[in-house]
Amino acid sequence: MTDLSNLPGTSRITAQGELRFYRPPLPEGHIPRSRLCQRLQHGLQGRLLLVSAPAGFGKSSLAIEFCEQLPSNWQNLWLGLSERDSDPGKCLERLLLGLQQHYPSVGDEALGLLKMRQRHQPFAFEEWLDAFLDDLSQALDPRQPLLLVLDDYHLAQGAVLDRCLQFLLNHLPSGMLLLVTSRQRPDWHLARLRLSQQLLELNEQDLRLTQDEISQLLGRQGASLPAEALAELCVRSEGWIAGLRLWLLAAADAGQLADLQHVMAVPHGAQGLIREYLLEEVIERQPTDVQAFLYDTASMDRFCAELCDVIRDSRDSASILDYLQTHQVFLVPLDEQGKWFRYHHLFSDLLRARPVQDSETKVAHMHLRACRWFTSHGLLDEAIEQALQAGQPDVAANLVQSLSEEQLLAEQNVSALLRWKMDLPDYLLSSTSRLILLYSWALALACQLDAAEELAAQLSRFLPAPSAQDQQELVAQWLAISGVIARGRGDSPRAIEFCTAALAGLSHERYGPRLTCLSVLANLAIVQGDLWRARGLNRDALELAQRIGNPLFEALAYYDRARVLQARGEICRALVETRQGLELLRDFPTHRFYAARARLTLYEGTLLSFRMQPHKAASHLRAGIKEARACRDISVLIGYCVLASQEGREGHLSEAFALLSDAERLMHIWDVPAVYYLAMITLIKCELWLRQGQVDLAEAWLERLDETYGTAQAATAPEYHPQLALHIDFHLAVLERIKGRTSEAERRLKALVQRAQTTGGQFIGSFAQVQLAMLVLHSGRESEAQQHLNSALDMAVGGGLLQFDELLVHKPKWLREQLVARTTTPVTTALLALLPVLEPLPEVSSDHASLTEPLSGRERAVLELIAKGCSNQEISERLFISLHTVKTHARHINSKLGVERRTQAVARANSLGLL
Repeated sequence: MTDLSNLPGTSRITAQGELRFYRPPLPEGHIPRSRLCQRLQHGLQGRLLLVSAPAGFGKSSLAIEFCEQLPSNWQNLWLGLSERDSDPGKCLERLLLGLQQHYPSVGDEALGLLKMRQRHQPFAFEEWLDAFLDDLSQALDPRQPLLLVLDDYHLAQGAVLDRCLQFLLNHLPSGMLLLVTSRQRPDWHLARLRLSQQLLELNEQDLRLTQDEISQLLGRQGASLPAEALAELCVRSEGWIAGLRLWLLAAADAGQLADLQHVMAVPHGAQGLIREYLLEEVIERQPTDVQAFLYDTASMDRFCAELCDVIRDSRDSASILDYLQTHQVFLVPLDEQGKWFRYHHLFSDLLRARPVQDSETKVAHMHLRACRWFTSHGLLDEAIEQALQAGQPDVAANLVQSLSEEQLLAEQNVSALLRWKMDLPDYLLSSTSRLILLYSWALALACQLDAAEELAAQLSRFLPAPSAQDQQELVAQWLAISGVIARGRGDSPRAIEFCTAALAGLSHERYGPRLTCLSVLANLAIVQGDLWRARGLNRDALELAQRIGNPLFEALAYYDRARVLQARGEICRALVETRQGLELLRDFPTHRFYAARARLTLYEGTLLSFRMQPHKAASHLRAGIKEARACRDISVLIGYCVLASQEGREGHLSEAFALLSDAERLMHIWDVPAVYYLAMITLIKCELWLRQGQVDLAEAWLERLDETYGTAQAATAPEYHPQLALHIDFHLAVLERIKGRTSEAERRLKALVQRAQTTGGQFIGSFAQVQLAMLVLHSGRESEAQQHLNSALDMAVGGGLLQFDELLVHKPKWLREQLVARTTTPVTTALLALLPVLEPLPEVSSDHASLTEPLSGRERAVLELIAKGCSNQEISERLFISLHTVKTHARHINSKLGVERRTQAVARANSLGLL
């Protein structure tokens, strides 16, 4: 037999050849969890490291990785537990034998006592431990501490062993630390340890793979996914390592790894290997009553003990939920109070896919009971869903009618309403004026303009109304809906006419339609360049929202105000307004989605991008995209367009175009008219083409956009880009500058500055002034360049920084000289803070002199290609490395150079003589 005694963590081999204290190696393809190991390192001064999570979350692998990274003075003892160790005496005997490998003189007498005990007779384990620990404390050396690992503790766990380990923790000698991995939280009193910072605990939420780690896992298998598909995979799998590995294994067996995004769907818990794993490792190990509970509650998207009692007609749900929490059975808490839960997505897939064994009548009764419970608690959305699942469309229709226009227009989460529409018979949809109004609003908000207009026209069947007041209300509602439809179609005059008439006819109780009309009119005022009127309408809307005390409407009003402030160049004030709106929604449930929260999150990301904080911006934009998609809110376009523009500035052109393709595909899926999105996306594409050097392509499309939005008979700009015409004009000037038509570019930019000053559009005006500064500086007219820069800085006093990006990259020395000569302002201070990494450093003797860590050869090769303007995809192809590896090198380069962006990295590398 091969001698394995020198392997790390190996103590000895029994006569039967069992490796009793063998720490297994890391599994093949292990994804390093350095962020978790670092957290565990912080607990080395305590008593207990506890890693508890459901099956398949990588608890043992993390423990192995952590042991391999222990400081050199640490020893470790690995005990892999099994059901045979459920006898406390046997478990403690194994523990003592393991400790004797490190401390041979310890515990001979204690071991003799254990071997003499009779299993059927009581044994004073705590007394035994007390004596043994006294002996052990004499042998332990705090300079060479010992980490004791109890792996898979749940297999041995029992009341007596829990008490023994609790005693051990309470009296743990100095120089010893316990690491426990388990599928269920041990029944120990941990509050005191936690309070005294002697406990470091990692749970399921901590062990979930991040999106980067999932990408790394895919890369190890030679597979990759686009960003959107990767994000969906992350959401569906919830970072469950075993599920992802089983999914990839199934893909490899089917020969589909090379084309995951097109051939394979995201993981599903009721399919193949994942199903077998969950059945064998989780469900079949549960008691019969717990299994029945799992299947009975599987159809609930969320549940609490009271709801489970109602649908199961029982009173034991609270105790079963406690059991599921204790035993880590893929239960996900949804609030800090521990009231609401859901199942892990893949786990609920399996539960819901089980063939129905109960009668259809019984299942329908369960859904109907759930419907009544949700209704009694005012949770109408979920009540309607349950009514439809119970096969009761009449009940669902009555519940839909109980929604108010105010609730619908405040939340603007039309996806559920449209989903219910598919399940309700046509005769019910048009059976009452209430249903017609609600669904007309929903269709209008979802940009289904023809369908909304057709349905709203059916309101005429309910005229004349029973009273003059009812008739006025009905007509005013129709006018408001018609105004929103006209705005969507770009018919500015009719939108203004309808919304103004609606405001005159709507009663004060109909504040939802009133606020919507005010928002439409304010948006059109921005299009017309009347920012003062837009500001006044925003003020009226905010005052009304605050008067009625509806935080959702108030948040939407803050969003509209922020957009006007941004157009005026007041970026910092807009950011404050945005955050005020988000603060109003802080306590709103995260399991529900709201258009107001989505729009504010997207706009915070947009404003952070203007403040040149790309990483924070990207985080907010992606979160906003996620919520806007869930709401089916067209504001999602803002997120995609700003992210794509930001990626373009970083040189990630393929990623930028992919984001725009994702946005277009989503608009097609939602059947959104092209007038809403095509111009916005095309303008960003033109910006990317200019960066890519495809000037003729950019020119052709910019001219088409200008013909549509920049002429005397111009079309109305889309809702989410009301200043589109000004931005088209700006990009045309950039194009002319690139093509060497400097006089044309200069005239266009000066005219744009004049238009911006006339309308109060300081933001786009400052962009034009910076371009003018670049233009005349290149022509040698430095004094004029200084004047244009000073004007740009005056216009940017509200906090915008993005417009100075080209100067920061291409003219850092000249920009520094101008900023230092001016009176200090927040904007000049912020720009100067960006300059040090771009400013050439004097007399650097070595190209690595100012680096904390030198660039590797491969990193320098990547940097050379970045400096040449190559995209990540082009670098991947030239160096024959994966796209993921390119991105990793780029991150390392930025980190070592102390910068955030590609352009800054190139400038910094130039100043250090690295290129």
